[in-house]
Amino acid sequence: MRELCDSLAAGILKICEANNTKIACAESLTGGLLADAFVRIPGASNVLLGSAVTYDINAKASILHVDKALLDREGAVHPEVARQMAVGTARLYSQPEYGDRIIGLSTTGVAGPGPDGDKPAGLVYVGLRIPASLTTDHAEVLKAVELHLDGMRE
Repeated sequence: MRELCDSLAAGILKICEANNTKIACAESLTGGLLADAFVRIPGASNVLLGSAVTYDINAKASILHVDKALLDREGAVHPEVARQMAVGTARLYSQPEYGDRIIGLSTTGVAGPGPDGDKPAGLVYVGLRIPASLTTDHAEVLKAVELHLDGMRE
């Protein structure tokens, strides 16, 4: 699994560096492991701006500006939360010299071992924000991918 993660991270970093694009992460469920997948690759500092580990709901609201009413209503494990986290981290790490060339990635989910209310262990949302300046149709991409994972927290 680690080899697959390293290969994917290296490929993403290579594409981003070739296109003068940066990555910012926001993590809940993964607690820094998403950023770790990138920083293990030499040259990651040319692309990765950082990762905000916002495990607490209030941290998601105050640091990433995830809608507090959404968090109160749905909890942290929700596709819209993942999307807002991806947007929030891109804004958090934004600098004038990067312009609108920051991709936001986020993770939120239930690590387990048991469920979180009605949300089963292994339910994960990965958020993605690609700015309009980086797409061929000049439309912002804002997605959340739902995953159902098996295994341990590691």
